[in-house]
Amino acid sequence: MELSQLLEKTEEKMEKAEEHLLHEFSGLRTGKASPALVEGIMVEAYGSTMRLRDVAGITTPEPRQILIQPWDISVISAIEKSILKANLGLVPSQDGKVIRINLPEMSEERRQECVKIAKKMSEESRVGVRHARREAMDLLKKSLKDHVITEDDEAGQEKEVQKLTDQYVAKIDAHLKDKEAEIMTV
Repeated sequence: MELSQLLEKTEEKMEKAEEHLLHEFSGLRTGKASPALVEGIMVEAYGSTMRLRDVAGITTPEPRQILIQPWDISVISAIEKSILKANLGLVPSQDGKVIRINLPEMSEERRQECVKIAKKMSEESRVGVRHARREAMDLLKKSLKDHVITEDDEAGQEKEVQKLTDQYVAKIDAHLKDKEAEIMTV
């Protein structure tokens, strides 16, 4: 593997760790409604288990309300049961052909709990970044041992890999800081 490819692959892995964090953050409840809160809930429909987003349209008509419109009205009770079973602290109310979920104001205790969850998620992403760094460093050491690269090449590439690591850890920290601020905003 060429050195430029090594850096590309390492950055790709670090980018995936960052993207995964952003996806996880989208499902974390803050003070306002978001379709991401419920779209991954699994619903028993048509003899199989499907994601809520695959059986219904999910919108947020108001800042504190989620509106779920099933494509087929026959699955509305299954959707309601699945939301309750997901144990997210959300109470669905069936309104004929739609389900409304009004989000209650989050307590200070619940906000602190969400911040802890966000910190845990960001630490998992940092671990992913460090794992990509370790893989790259191991490859560099192996290449040096096999006399594919020189010690100078190894040292230079190690610096580049470390620079990438620092860059992605800083991005993750910035995302965490933004999410904390969003959660703590009343």
